[in-house]
Amino acid sequence: MASKLQRLEKKAPDGWGEVFPNLEMFENRMKDAVNESHEGKRKQESTWPIHRIHWEKSRYIYDLYYKKKEISKELYEFLVREKVVDGALIAKWKKPGYEFLCSLAAINKGSTNFGTTTICRVPLKLRSGKIGPSVLTGCISCASCDKGAPIWWNSKVPEKMEGGAGSKRSAEEEAEDEEIERRAKALRGD
Repeated sequence: MASKLQRLEKKAPDGWGEVFPNLEMFENRMKDAVNESHEGKRKQESTWPIHRIHWEKSRYIYDLYYKKKEISKELYEFLVREKVVDGALIAKWKKPGYEFLCSLAAINKGSTNFGTTTICRVPLKLRSGKIGPSVLTGCISCASCDKGAPIWWNSKVPEKMEGGAGSKRSAEEEAEDEEIERRAKALRGD
């Protein structure tokens, strides 16, 4: 049985051949994540890899079109129209403060108990208590001020979480970063 991507190949615009192998790789990873055993995991934890792969695939196309300018507008619009990538998520990435948003579910206020966004939207330096991933997406932090791409449940917390270029860090902030890394390791099972 042909995959969705193979069916789209017939009507795809120029440049499809360049992105097809990577999109196919993301699709295969997604199938593996969906079929992965959920034994021993919490109910929401089984969807975390799906959120991450969805983010990576959409970010790959976003970077090719907006950052590197390696694909045409026609191909980009085709991928969004055919729902190969998440057009709504990409649209959010273009807005200030949402440059590294992990998932639209993270800002959906209807899916939380108190009508707020998920914990991953709160910068790490403003959190108190245990630092852990969002129950919904598995993202530890996708706040724009936390240095780039989302920090996922199974990724390493960045070495330095500085407040800005050239800022001086106190011993308390350094200790806090070590604590964040220790907790992230415990979550990953390292």
